[in-house]
Amino acid sequence: MPEIRPNYMINPSTMAILPARDINYDTIIYERERTLYIRKTPLQLIKQACLQYGASYDGRRAAVMHLLGSKKKVPIPISVSSGIYAFPTQSPNQFDCTWIFYSHVSRIRVIRPLSNSNYQASIVFQSDQFLDMKESYYLLEKQMHRTATCIYHFSSAV
Repeated sequence: MPEIRPNYMINPSTMAILPARDINYDTIIYERERTLYIRKTPLQLIKQACLQYGASYDGRRAAVMHLLGSKKKVPIPISVSSGIYAFPTQSPNQFDCTWIFYSHVSRIRVIRPLSNSNYQASIVFQSDQFLDMKESYYLLEKQMHRTATCIYHFSSAV
């Protein structure tokens, strides 16, 4: 049985936040050196981290929507000063939404679907770990590009 924690603070080591379908925990966190199991939902953790780093989730989201002109699946600058930016793979209100932390992504690769697999792409992290995703290569690349544009806007505004 994995160690289950009631809470977690997103930090520069956070690579991905995944929803969990388990009665004992709601979220799986991937860091460079460890995997954690948390009793809060991914969106609760994202919102909590935004507040901890000095702004509300809704305020961050509104600012990004204004800058990018996009309203769906917008990246969230959790901490501009620490370089912590995350993007959702689906609408954040969807249960299956995974959050990927931009600074840890090395590349995205296409997975040739096997007959028994519905994974379409894999995110390869700088640590050489990877995460197989149901979302398409195109969607994940688009989210990476949006996040890069967000980083550019926020870093040039400082």
